[in-house]
Amino acid sequence: MRSTTLTRTTAETDVSVEINLDGTGVYDNQTGIGFFDHMLDQLARHSLIDMTIRAKGDLHIDDHHTVEDVGITLGQALAAALGDKRGIRRYGACLLPMDDAQVRCALDLSARPFLIWNVDLPTAKIGTFDTELVREFFQALSTHGGITLHVDQLHGLNSHHIAEAAFKSVARALREAVEVDPRKADAIPSTKGAL
Repeated sequence: MRSTTLTRTTAETDVSVEINLDGTGVYDNQTGIGFFDHMLDQLARHSLIDMTIRAKGDLHIDDHHTVEDVGITLGQALAAALGDKRGIRRYGACLLPMDDAQVRCALDLSARPFLIWNVDLPTAKIGTFDTELVREFFQALSTHGGITLHVDQLHGLNSHHIAEAAFKSVARALREAVEVDPRKADAIPSTKGAL
């Protein structure tokens, strides 16, 4: 089973993440931040990674620590569930339209974290959610998951649509990258022999 459960507890947050890479996209995410839960649900549903996330954070200050720490813990869980990455496709890409928005994602489960983020959310808030936290989440996910992650907005007027397209495009790219390649199910997908 390519699955794991991880927890992260700090003075600011208490986060638990349970994932199954070979799932069907079943989700149960509760962070206390409504819009963020909605985005995490999209991430699970469209990646087909089963995902249960619980987070309690210092929301009386703001949402930043909770969003970032969920990204950290989820990234670590992905890396743990992938193990030595034997048999995975490794790369994934998606060009995803959502109404006015179109977002492109390309990623590599390389163990070399790097984020390219060309996304312009036109409003400071989506409801009560700070839009700058979308990037913070993906930065944490990339860094702690060892993911080279490129996210580019090609079109978009509505912040909700742009953010959701970003989560969905990353999800679809992840789905492709974590899948087992039936032609090389016993091999590490690198000429180095390790990732």
